[in-house]
Amino acid sequence: MALRPTTPQVVVISDNPETLDGLQAYFAGVGIHTRSFRSLQLARAIPPATTALVVFPDELPLADVVEDLAAVREQQPWLLLLLITAHPQRFAALSRDGHPVQAIVLPKPVFGWTIVDAIRHHAEGG
Repeated sequence: MALRPTTPQVVVISDNPETLDGLQAYFAGVGIHTRSFRSLQLARAIPPATTALVVFPDELPLADVVEDLAAVREQQPWLLLLLITAHPQRFAALSRDGHPVQAIVLPKPVFGWTIVDAIRHHAEGG
């Protein structure tokens, strides 16, 4: 009997309600369970089964983004961090106290399928 792959669990952070609604609807359409928040601080207690954290950092204070992502990375080093930004150079070398915060930075605009491909690749152990 073949094992059914685990459905990816994703947390999306954006201060834009249209972004949250649109991405949540898109993910639901491709079978990805999504929770959304308008603040990274609210997402610090991300459930352990979460596959990816998708963040739109341009809508949030930069210092908060660095601190909160570093805290999330420390708590869940296996978690895929995806940053969707109009300013990828600001986040290319994201670090706190000289320690890099590993994240994939995707420039805006980005297609939903690009985000889904990254999440599924990570979920499959890639």
